[in-house]
Amino acid sequence: MTSTKLQFLSDSAKVAADIPAKQLREAGLAKYAAAREGKMARFASYESARTAAAAVKYAAVNNLAEHLEQFTTKIESRGAKVFFASDANRARDYILQVIRDKGARHIIKSKTMTSEEIHLNHALEEMGLLPVESDLGEYIVQLRGEAPYHFVFPAMHLSRQQVSELFHRKLGTAPTDDVEELTMIARKVMRELYCTADIGISGANFAVSELGAISITENEGNARLTTSLPKVHIAIVGIEKVLPRIADLAVFLPLLASAGAGQMLTCYNSLISGPKRPDEPDGPDELHIVLLDNGRTRLLADAEQRDALHCIRCGACLNVCPIFRNVGGHTYGTTYQGPIGAVITPHYAGLQEFQHLAQASSLCGACTATCPVRIDLHHHLLHLRRNAVQEKPALLETIAMRGFAFVMKRPWLFRLAGKIGRFLQPFAKDAQGTAFDPAAAWTCTREAPQIAEQSFREWYDKREKEKRK
Repeated sequence: MTSTKLQFLSDSAKVAADIPAKQLREAGLAKYAAAREGKMARFASYESARTAAAAVKYAAVNNLAEHLEQFTTKIESRGAKVFFASDANRARDYILQVIRDKGARHIIKSKTMTSEEIHLNHALEEMGLLPVESDLGEYIVQLRGEAPYHFVFPAMHLSRQQVSELFHRKLGTAPTDDVEELTMIARKVMRELYCTADIGISGANFAVSELGAISITENEGNARLTTSLPKVHIAIVGIEKVLPRIADLAVFLPLLASAGAGQMLTCYNSLISGPKRPDEPDGPDELHIVLLDNGRTRLLADAEQRDALHCIRCGACLNVCPIFRNVGGHTYGTTYQGPIGAVITPHYAGLQEFQHLAQASSLCGACTATCPVRIDLHHHLLHLRRNAVQEKPALLETIAMRGFAFVMKRPWLFRLAGKIGRFLQPFAKDAQGTAFDPAAAWTCTREAPQIAEQSFREWYDKREKEKRK
């Protein structure tokens, strides 16, 4: 059993037993569900929008090289610098080199899960730099020394009282339960940092190949300030974020807002197609685009699960997943949580190390049903279970399955096993959930079903004998 699996099991047990934290999650997700249902109803046909979006992403991902080349050519023609990073190390090295070349001391970041994926903050801190997260939720978890809890709602696990206490302890502000006041406290800190930052780092929601531009969608305006006030802007973009045409945004922007946050459209939607031009009053002098692979081409090569690259990071699958709702986001120990995290993380970070995430699923299919781009998530979780066993079969499971098959192919042996089971059942009940119970992993939290006193075949044979008398 891997250390990551052991940690997952340990953390799951603790978080699932924390009832107040679970109630906080449920309350937040209930509000989200109500808002989302209302916005979905305002589409002429939400299901048609899902189908259209899935078709666009299919075309984009299956012609990825062509679209990336077009995107790169277009945006470089306007002065941007594009770097293809095959893995996290190369992405970090490039970004750190830009920072050294500029002699930068102050860095501000808007929300970017790709930077979390490559552990950029840690690398910057080792250089003696302290990057500041400008997204309110990201800023809160950064002050707590935590990773984002959810890739759309990073601080959804915290109450306003906890945030107030955090700000009081870290920033010296007066305690308050008023959400707007807490927001203004963070805004005051950020305003000063925007003006002094040498470099702004962002992600991107989409990369439009036809236009040669990145699209950033947000609700707070922090990304727009992060990308326009500092002299240098670095955007870290997963290669799967490509859309073929700018017209595609007409489908994806409202779909992302509705599925992700229960909105018709997010408050700020920006298109960035290059650094500041000579006749423009504001914007960065330099724009660096880091196109990140880091396992994505490995997933692209898997025709069966390739559609996981269609993900637009709306977080909808997390919000409906019964596992996520019970164990929370930090339990996963990965950048991307929930069903989509369980599908893509084994491709990015190793199947054997993270195969337990595919096992942590009820396979209820809620994730697939809610996905705005129709990713077949729950079937991919089954595929990963199969692939993990085929790649490295578990000895005890193999023996157990072969033994089961041997018995099931021999009716006389199956009948004998039933009789032995009925005989041993009273003794098994005493051992239930203990080390002597072969099914202890199951019976430690639930009662084992009782074996019928009479099998169907025995009942049927008895009835037929009685008929003949």
